[in-house]
Amino acid sequence: MTLIRLPGGKLVVHSPTALTPDLAREVKALGEVADIVAPNKIHYWWAGDWAEAYPKARILAAPGVKERAGDRLPASAFQLDGAAVDGWGETLSYIPVTSGYMTEAVLFHHPSRTLVLTDLIENFEPERIASSLKRLLLRLGGIMHPHGSMPRDMRMTFRGREDHLRQAVRRMMDWTPERILLTHGKCYETNCRQELARAFRFVNVGN
Repeated sequence: MTLIRLPGGKLVVHSPTALTPDLAREVKALGEVADIVAPNKIHYWWAGDWAEAYPKARILAAPGVKERAGDRLPASAFQLDGAAVDGWGETLSYIPVTSGYMTEAVLFHHPSRTLVLTDLIENFEPERIASSLKRLLLRLGGIMHPHGSMPRDMRMTFRGREDHLRQAVRRMMDWTPERILLTHGKCYETNCRQELARAFRFVNVGN
């Protein structure tokens, strides 16, 4: 989960995890929850619990999430299909990246130059994986640090959509991020444009 502060101090909750009492207290100390983002149809499960806990917050869902979530999300959830989001202004941008399986909403926080990804890059640290078999599978999947990338099975869902993915990654690179936050594995704190070019070299995004 990632928390992003908007002008005025309100918070955007990206890819929410289970809302425990301790977590709720920490979030309350940081500010008011304004938006709850379900970035793709894999990472949406806890958004409904957050919606119940913060009834004034908007639910922002990537295309396909509302259909997958059913009644776990309110019908009023805003779809992140490329339309502008009121209140984000020049602070927070997003682009929907669509494969044959799902759409992921990629966020970029301009003041901190932080790119927020969910499943488009995974970068697991081998020393944090106890199972040797799992380490092998992650390495074969192309998602082991320091060579994190898009999982090979997900790459297959972009067949025929390579140009769309290429243009999306180039947009991310044009933002010149100084930090890339990942849901799965070690984040990137340096050389972020180069890391994007490396991770998506299978669609030839250039430098």
